[in-house]
Amino acid sequence: MGLSLDQMPDVEEVIIRTSTKEIVIEDPQVSVINMKGQKIFQVAGVVTEREKAEGVKPKVKIPDEDVQLVAQQAKVSLERARVALEETEGDLAQAILLLTQG
Repeated sequence: MGLSLDQMPDVEEVIIRTSTKEIVIEDPQVSVINMKGQKIFQVAGVVTEREKAEGVKPKVKIPDEDVQLVAQQAKVSLERARVALEETEGDLAQAILLLTQG
């Protein structure tokens, strides 16, 4: 039938964000059901709710290739390039400008 059920190890926290609040599940037990290519997650744990923090943006994942490119173009260290990319939310051109004009 193409069905499998696995436990997801080492999950510390699950957060569900809505437009107005966050539902936080601590110490979760997460099961992953894979059925015909679709993944269904079942989560159980200690549930709390909190208001959604205003102005907090999710952290952008910066690929290593982008960090290397910015570092080469701006002639800076990888660490400085990563910080600039985080500040510009992953915008390569903006990060290079930030590093070369400052």
